[in-house]
Amino acid sequence: MALSAPWLTLRWRITGVGALVVPPFAGRRRSDGLWRTTCFELFVQSEGADSYCEFNFSPSEAWAAYDFTAYRTGMAERVLPRPPVCSLRGHGDMRIFDVALPTGALPPLPARIGIAAVIAEADGAVSHWALAHPPGKPDFHDPVGRALPLAAGV
Repeated sequence: MALSAPWLTLRWRITGVGALVVPPFAGRRRSDGLWRTTCFELFVQSEGADSYCEFNFSPSEAWAAYDFTAYRTGMAERVLPRPPVCSLRGHGDMRIFDVALPTGALPPLPARIGIAAVIAEADGAVSHWALAHPPGKPDFHDPVGRALPLAAGV
């Protein structure tokens, strides 16, 4: 992860996956339901706020962005100054997924962030990865997952 105005860049490294399900190319456009297959996610919550943002990025280059007023409530589309740039590369059981998100898309900093991924495999296996999971089944919206600080002016 790096914050270099005007972009926040993120990288996920996927290893040990048999046949990764890669959604078909869709182009850089907003799309809902990306989490239903291989998808990479970012959650951002400004310090002291109840509200938070969710960003979804697909290897198809499609993306989504939402605002929530509190835990899983008050969902609305988040306006971005320009679309994020997503790219997948690699082969076999190693892939790299990069995202460049305009810093103007972020809520005020400092913030806490959660970085997550849904990994779907051709055999039907689906796994959920995050910096931290709450007890029980994975829930990327749980504040426990926003385990990494993002300072203002970085």
